[in-house]
Amino acid sequence: MRRMLTLLIVLAMVAMPLATLSGQTRAAGKTLDIYYIDTEGGQATLFVSPAGQTLLVDTGNSGERDLNRILDVLKTAGVTKLDHLWLTHYHGDHYGSMAEIAKRIPVAHFYDHGRSIESDRPNIIAFEKLYPEIIGKSAHTAVKPGDKIAFAGTDVTVVASNSTFLKTPIAKAPGAGRPNPLCASHKPRDESKVDPDNHYSAGFVMQFGAFRTIDLGDLTWSREFELMCPNNPIGTVDLYLTNHHGLDQSGSAAFVHAIHPRVAIMNNGTRKGGAVQTFEILETSPGLEDLWQLHWSYAGAVEHNTPGVKIANLDDAAQLAAIVSGIQTPAPPAGPGGNAAHSPAYYFKVSASTDGSFTVTNSRNGYSKTYAARQ
Repeated sequence: MRRMLTLLIVLAMVAMPLATLSGQTRAAGKTLDIYYIDTEGGQATLFVSPAGQTLLVDTGNSGERDLNRILDVLKTAGVTKLDHLWLTHYHGDHYGSMAEIAKRIPVAHFYDHGRSIESDRPNIIAFEKLYPEIIGKSAHTAVKPGDKIAFAGTDVTVVASNSTFLKTPIAKAPGAGRPNPLCASHKPRDESKVDPDNHYSAGFVMQFGAFRTIDLGDLTWSREFELMCPNNPIGTVDLYLTNHHGLDQSGSAAFVHAIHPRVAIMNNGTRKGGAVQTFEILETSPGLEDLWQLHWSYAGAVEHNTPGVKIANLDDAAQLAAIVSGIQTPAPPAGPGGNAAHSPAYYFKVSASTDGSFTVTNSRNGYSKTYAARQ
């Protein structure tokens, strides 16, 4: 009995360092966390680095709705200051809550693509007059392709800005620099009705170890071609935020299929984005494992919307009935901002590890899925 007790004590002592080491390994392997906030077809995406640095891309629409949604997520993430605030371009669904956020939370550094091409429009004139006051004494950079952003623990490369594009392949990025065979079948689109500043969107690729993600704001179909053809300077990514909220003005096969995403997140609204063409290009994208949507899309109908567990916001009974019955129902009357009011608003959280694995969690239902590192 004494020998048995001694053996058990020894085994316990041997096991203790292993448990401690396991805990240390987990602590050392902190994740890159990304929050995709519902701004009803705008953008507000929060990145929190393993070192605790913060980057907010865009600030949704103006008004209490989007402002409070962003502030709630910042609070959930434990954010008390923003190290970086990135404006993709000068449209109200992207800069809307910037002034109010900057009043409430210190911002160290602002980024944009330079002056707007739409500086003759009254709303842009008003914002550009206010913008220097928002920036105040903080640092400010108009980014250029090839620039790097000092976001601790990651490598951030600017790939598009001011309608100019990266042409030198990102170093050591998988697939970067190779000819893009999809350029030959790319079909130009009429973009005469596209608001011009979309073309000028500032976007980047972020790498955290083997994990790679991309955010290009509202970059358009024709500019995607300029970026990706004849050669692909970006390579492949794991996580793709759909360009331009999933509208059919963006998201060409020459871009989407070439970056070979494993997972796509669509920052759409019920009536904005989620175009059938966008769904079809994603559905045929080689290697795409899943699509997650911030909203049910009436345009996508039951034929294209992703399964309900991967939709963050189901706004009304009509959408639920459509999902359950498989019968598309007419969209109800639009509420403020073009979408029916709903509360609370749910978000997606992505937690990525340096080995390239990552987990997506839907805050509405707690459903999460982990994607193993690429082999």
